[in-house]
Amino acid sequence: MVATVQPHIAAAALARVADRFVLDSDVLALDCAAQGPRLRSVLEAGHAALAAGATPWTLSFDEWEARIEGLRTLAADTLFEGDAEGVAMVPSVAFAVATAAQQLPLAPGDAVLVLDAEFPSSLLPWQQRCRQTGARVIATQRGHGQDWTSALMQAWDQTAQVRVVAVPQVHWHDGALLDLDRIALRARAEGIALVLDLSQSLGVMPAELARWRPDFIAAAGHKWLLGPQGLAWLWVAPRWRHLGDGLDQHWQARDAVEWRFPVQAPPPYRLGARRFDAGGVTDPMRLAMSAAALQQLQAWGVAVIAQRLRQLTSALDRALDAHRLDAWKTPGHAPHFTALRAPDAGQLHAATDTLRSANVICTRRAGLLRIAPYLHVDEADMDRVARIVADAVRA
Repeated sequence: MVATVQPHIAAAALARVADRFVLDSDVLALDCAAQGPRLRSVLEAGHAALAAGATPWTLSFDEWEARIEGLRTLAADTLFEGDAEGVAMVPSVAFAVATAAQQLPLAPGDAVLVLDAEFPSSLLPWQQRCRQTGARVIATQRGHGQDWTSALMQAWDQTAQVRVVAVPQVHWHDGALLDLDRIALRARAEGIALVLDLSQSLGVMPAELARWRPDFIAAAGHKWLLGPQGLAWLWVAPRWRHLGDGLDQHWQARDAVEWRFPVQAPPPYRLGARRFDAGGVTDPMRLAMSAAALQQLQAWGVAVIAQRLRQLTSALDRALDAHRLDAWKTPGHAPHFTALRAPDAGQLHAATDTLRSANVICTRRAGLLRIAPYLHVDEADMDRVARIVADAVRA
């Protein structure tokens, strides 16, 4: 049981955890939105599992099964309000979203509402599903000065036969925050399916299952969850745990007796969201690395992590103000994730090249420079970023 602590006290303690990460002293990595920094405990768990794999016969089936279910429970306790029966293990967000899309009924003329410039993993499965059913994908367009939630509501008002709303909590371009309370309330009132991609928020912001009541949640296991690539998460609402089929048809998802799989009909699915588990993702190395990452997140506490990361992005905003770069800030960004918004392409190129030359790692997307720090950086690093940009654009 993790002790309850005051967030401001714990957040101060998290300012001193850089030694928990495998770092290059010459590089300032600020793109947790792409790949989280590697925890030493996760690296060590991966090395140990890889070494143990040289003698695979030493891992019994019962022990392997216990590790799978132990990780499912750990993920539920850390991320999904303790609901282990709703957790499925999949290889990617694309797989998770495709699984959700395949279960939801769509008909010709129906609409799936998404955000404009959505990440491909959260767009392509809906395009495929709509081709299969004759439904439509409608992209929400955001007007100048408009936030994503207002834009989504406007598109919702203007679109007939909306059947699915598929959105993130945080836009992957710039950390812009959506109001999922408001979105979920309307979806529930209108009987519309809600599918969430929380890849850019889970691990920092909680999944409010009881409030939002989504149908499905997808999340990458790396990025803010600090685990390995190749093991992602799918949470499934209770109504779907007894319906539908997983994309993968494999033995682990079935409740078989002594490996007997009759030709006439398959054994029933295992209980809960296990029917949607993918085959092959529960190799011992991924299990071990994911478990080490989630254990550390649980020990720190999601709310405490959010508090500390908010301190860092707020420090960047203050530093931009101090260097007279207030126009570069992203309004309404999430506590952990923002972007630099250059006034013109020339300044964007100058800032990008200068940051790269200084070994500051951030990703350029849609005319923006994403800044997604984690606990390995501090306020001085945020000031350094603002200073480098100021020097670059005024050179």
